Amino acid sequence: MILPKIQDPRLVTIRRGGSLADSDHHLLALWAASCAEHVLHLFESVQPEDSRPRQAIEHARAWVRGEVKMMEARAAGGHAMGAARDLRGAARFAAYAAGQAGVVAHVAAHDLGAAAYAIKSVRAAAAGSDGVAAGRVECQWQRDQLPLAIRELVLDDQRLRNDICWSVFDC
Repeated sequence: MILPKIQDPRLVTIRRGGSLADSDHHLLALWAASCAEHVLHLFESVQPEDSRPRQAIEHARAWVRGEVKMMEARAAGGHAMGAARDLRGAARFAAYAAGQAGVVAHVAAHDLGAAAYAIKSVRAAAAGSDGVAAGRVECQWQRDQLPLAIRELVLDDQRLRNDICWSVFDC
């Protein structure tokens, strides 16, 4: 479970009764896509013929540009998560990261899902105790990619949801 039981209104768009501006929703989607893309090679090295995770990332970006509807990006995200079904380890988590990036168009709070699964992917790819260190490096890389407009929101959300996100945001 990576979504809280009670929605944070800061991650709900204004038109749905929250306080998140569309422009910030778009920034969250782009950041999630970057997090997922950063580890996509861990999936593609195992499943080079399966384009579903890459398509989910592309759909997230296309949604931001207004080229696809939310339901298309959401469906692409679901297909990417389907690509993870028969896998284990880094490849599985990388596909989940892409899937979570795709569904940010539907629910902005999935941005942390993309980031958390990307960190889990890097941890799983690293040997032994190096996994925790690799995860911290990935977490810091992700934070370095955060646009200033959403930085404090994401960092606060990471603090609030770290426990339900496998404590991967301890970096």
